Amino acid sequence: MEDLATTAAHQKVTEHLRAVHEPAFGLPHSIREPHVTRDGARTVVTGAVFDELEGLPRTAVYTAEGGKLRAVVTGQGSSRSARFSPDGRTLAFLSDRGKAGVFQLYLLASDGFGEARPAPEVPGTVEYACWSPDGSRVLLGVAGLGAELSGGQGSGTNSKQVREKPSWFPKLDDGTNAAGWRSLWVYTVASDELTQVSPEGLNCWEAAWCGPDRVVAVASDAPGEDEWYTAHLSLIDLTGDARKLLGSDVQLGLPAGSPDGAWVAVVEAVCSDRWVVAGDVLLVDPATGAVRRPGTRGTDVTQLEWLDAGRLGYVGQRRLDSVAGIIEVDGGEAEEVFSTDLSCCGGGFYPQGAFTGDGRVVTVQDSYELAPQLVLSGPDGSRTLASVAHPGTEFLRSAAGSAEAVTWTAPDGLEIDGILCRPAGNGPFPLVVSIHGGPIWAYQNSWSMRYAWVPLLVQQGYAVLSPNPRGSGGRGQEFAARVVGDMGGADTHDYLSGIDALVERGLVDGSRVGLIGGSYGGFMSSWLVTQDTRFAAAVPISPVTDWYSQSFTSNIAAWGNRFLGADPEQAGTNAHTRSPVLHASKARTPCLNVASALDNCTPPGQAKEFHQALLAHGVPSTLAIYPEEGHGVRAFPAQIDFLTRMLQWFERYMPPSSLPGKIGERDT
Repeated sequence: MEDLATTAAHQKVTEHLRAVHEPAFGLPHSIREPHVTRDGARTVVTGAVFDELEGLPRTAVYTAEGGKLRAVVTGQGSSRSARFSPDGRTLAFLSDRGKAGVFQLYLLASDGFGEARPAPEVPGTVEYACWSPDGSRVLLGVAGLGAELSGGQGSGTNSKQVREKPSWFPKLDDGTNAAGWRSLWVYTVASDELTQVSPEGLNCWEAAWCGPDRVVAVASDAPGEDEWYTAHLSLIDLTGDARKLLGSDVQLGLPAGSPDGAWVAVVEAVCSDRWVVAGDVLLVDPATGAVRRPGTRGTDVTQLEWLDAGRLGYVGQRRLDSVAGIIEVDGGEAEEVFSTDLSCCGGGFYPQGAFTGDGRVVTVQDSYELAPQLVLSGPDGSRTLASVAHPGTEFLRSAAGSAEAVTWTAPDGLEIDGILCRPAGNGPFPLVVSIHGGPIWAYQNSWSMRYAWVPLLVQQGYAVLSPNPRGSGGRGQEFAARVVGDMGGADTHDYLSGIDALVERGLVDGSRVGLIGGSYGGFMSSWLVTQDTRFAAAVPISPVTDWYSQSFTSNIAAWGNRFLGADPEQAGTNAHTRSPVLHASKARTPCLNVASALDNCTPPGQAKEFHQALLAHGVPSTLAIYPEEGHGVRAFPAQIDFLTRMLQWFERYMPPSSLPGKIGERDT
């Protein structure tokens, strides 16, 4: 396919996206990172704002007033990650108003308007900030310009927009990533002083206060993205002395120290992406190193926050539900604040929220049919504080069909969950299976199912299944670990049995089934077409197709080999037997292979290998590599181009039944 800008298909996709976004130009179309004062009187969120369909959205800080979202801060650039001080009088937030892409700390009186006060600049960009328990200091997590980004952040490095070099300049790599370290700094409000507190040679991925004079960090001895998977928990005092507190055979994330410093909480989980953490809570005594594992009623915990020295709040996912609860440190079972079938992810990967002092929780809630809204929940129920609803969200609701939870049984008897989105009517519909990344992540019933392609496909007459196979979050660590050492093994049949179940129920036309997915979903989209010839079309995005070459080109190669249970130097291991490119002779499915030039997690050569292997075996294949994108296709106008090609691909090889005016009609 060539440039699509002049085609009718491109025009239809553009009109669809404009109908969704244009009514909210200059206003938040999505909200995330909720925070609330201790008394629950004031809230803040980060809003994503398009002023036009160009590039990525800017971000701004909003508060809920009178059922509406009002901008809190002024100034150029983007602002995000606002946090109230413990007394609620000061708002700390991050902004890149000084230099695009480089975020620094700013402070603002939380009950007033006007210009925020900048803190001294750090050498790098601030990724997160948190107040000390007494409100006298702010802890800053600082990434050097050149630090790697996780797949969930888009891969590549954070210097993409902030350090331009001549076009001829070589890309250099000596294995040290000297500019890519992550460090911790403390800003003292009264004296306006900034001090580094993490020692040299310790890379701090994320951190939080542990009492007034120490911090607890998930840290490693090197800054490469692969190092996060073996990181440990360290206790660091403000003089820079660090002590290893805890290690794990899996991954650690979401550290949180109690206000009095008596306890450290952390989540231990089998993880496939940094900052995409869902698992078990550990309570660690920093004095002795003793560890307790409080129960959370089967919830995979995805966020932690201390209410006071004796109560630890958590938010998490249990199967398809979002859950919030409170753990009493002295013992006893956790008390749940709420459990809902709405998503509380707020545009993130897993549920998140913030607690008041009396145990209420503010979250961003949505579903496939409910636009994102800010909600305060407590023992007396829930109250909506504000919503992003506008004429564009009403258009999407009218066009996107409906969603329902579905379950089926895999061949080995394991029950699998999913969300089925479909047009009005009884079917059977052509089906596109939308496979999530990770593999350890999980869908919820959420606005657009996180991907613009879902409502687009439903609008055109397709059903879309979003499954949570073994290895997904929200089902406990044993369920998550079922994919470790067996990627592309038993989970293959979780997808196939789900398709069979929907065909048997009369919902799906088994002759028109397609696949789409990014990252691990890209791998599975490539893998499944080599294992079963039923598929009419597939769109693998940012895939792994050759685990051998992935082992020597990816920045998370060690993780891949551990999760695959493979040694690339040994013939016959999973690095070879689970590589789609080495099974391409079995494929019959036309594939649109999509990749991005700046992707370090799944480099674009992976898509190119599979594309060329398919062509060599006479299978229709197109390769689309986006030169300015990282892990996935996120920015406009590249996203419009991608969505147009995707829709045309399914329209060409598995068209909906005689529905007029379909996107891609005669454009290919």
